[in-house]
Amino acid sequence: MTKETAIFAGGCFWCMVQPFDTQPGIDSVISGYTGGHTVNPTYAEVATHTTGHTEAVEITFDPAIISYAQLVEIYWHQTDPTDAGGQFQDRGDSYRPVIYVNSPEQRATAEASKQRLAASGQFDAPIVTQIADAQPFYPAEEEHQDFYRRNPFRYQIEEMGGRHDFIKQHWQNQG
Repeated sequence: MTKETAIFAGGCFWCMVQPFDTQPGIDSVISGYTGGHTVNPTYAEVATHTTGHTEAVEITFDPAIISYAQLVEIYWHQTDPTDAGGQFQDRGDSYRPVIYVNSPEQRATAEASKQRLAASGQFDAPIVTQIADAQPFYPAEEEHQDFYRRNPFRYQIEEMGGRHDFIKQHWQNQG
């Protein structure tokens, strides 16, 4: 049984775990940092917006149960793909939306999905989510793992910072 990984940045990593974690075929969803120039950064360092990293999730999955294309679709439904400056109340470079690809096949899948979304007319603004080659991924500190389970009240507050309403407005009736 071959496992694959997918890496997505879509704002606060606390909010990016649960939508994937609850899907069949997902082995793990790890919160962490990627795309920057500092080796093994800390949350405090990334929060300064000087390391170049994004908060991201690394998903290990079984492609026989859930495809990379399905994961990309789940990703779109968690983000505002028209906002390059962060996501919802989380602003700045470390919250930018990026699909980090691990292979030419993942790149082709992500690019095709992005083109379909842009052509759909669902958004009035351009789709600005970046698609970039995967970089070293550094797991975040333990207190950031499985945040939605371990801190449900704080997680709910984070979700109410615009993400929940945006998803409801733009994605609720979408496949």
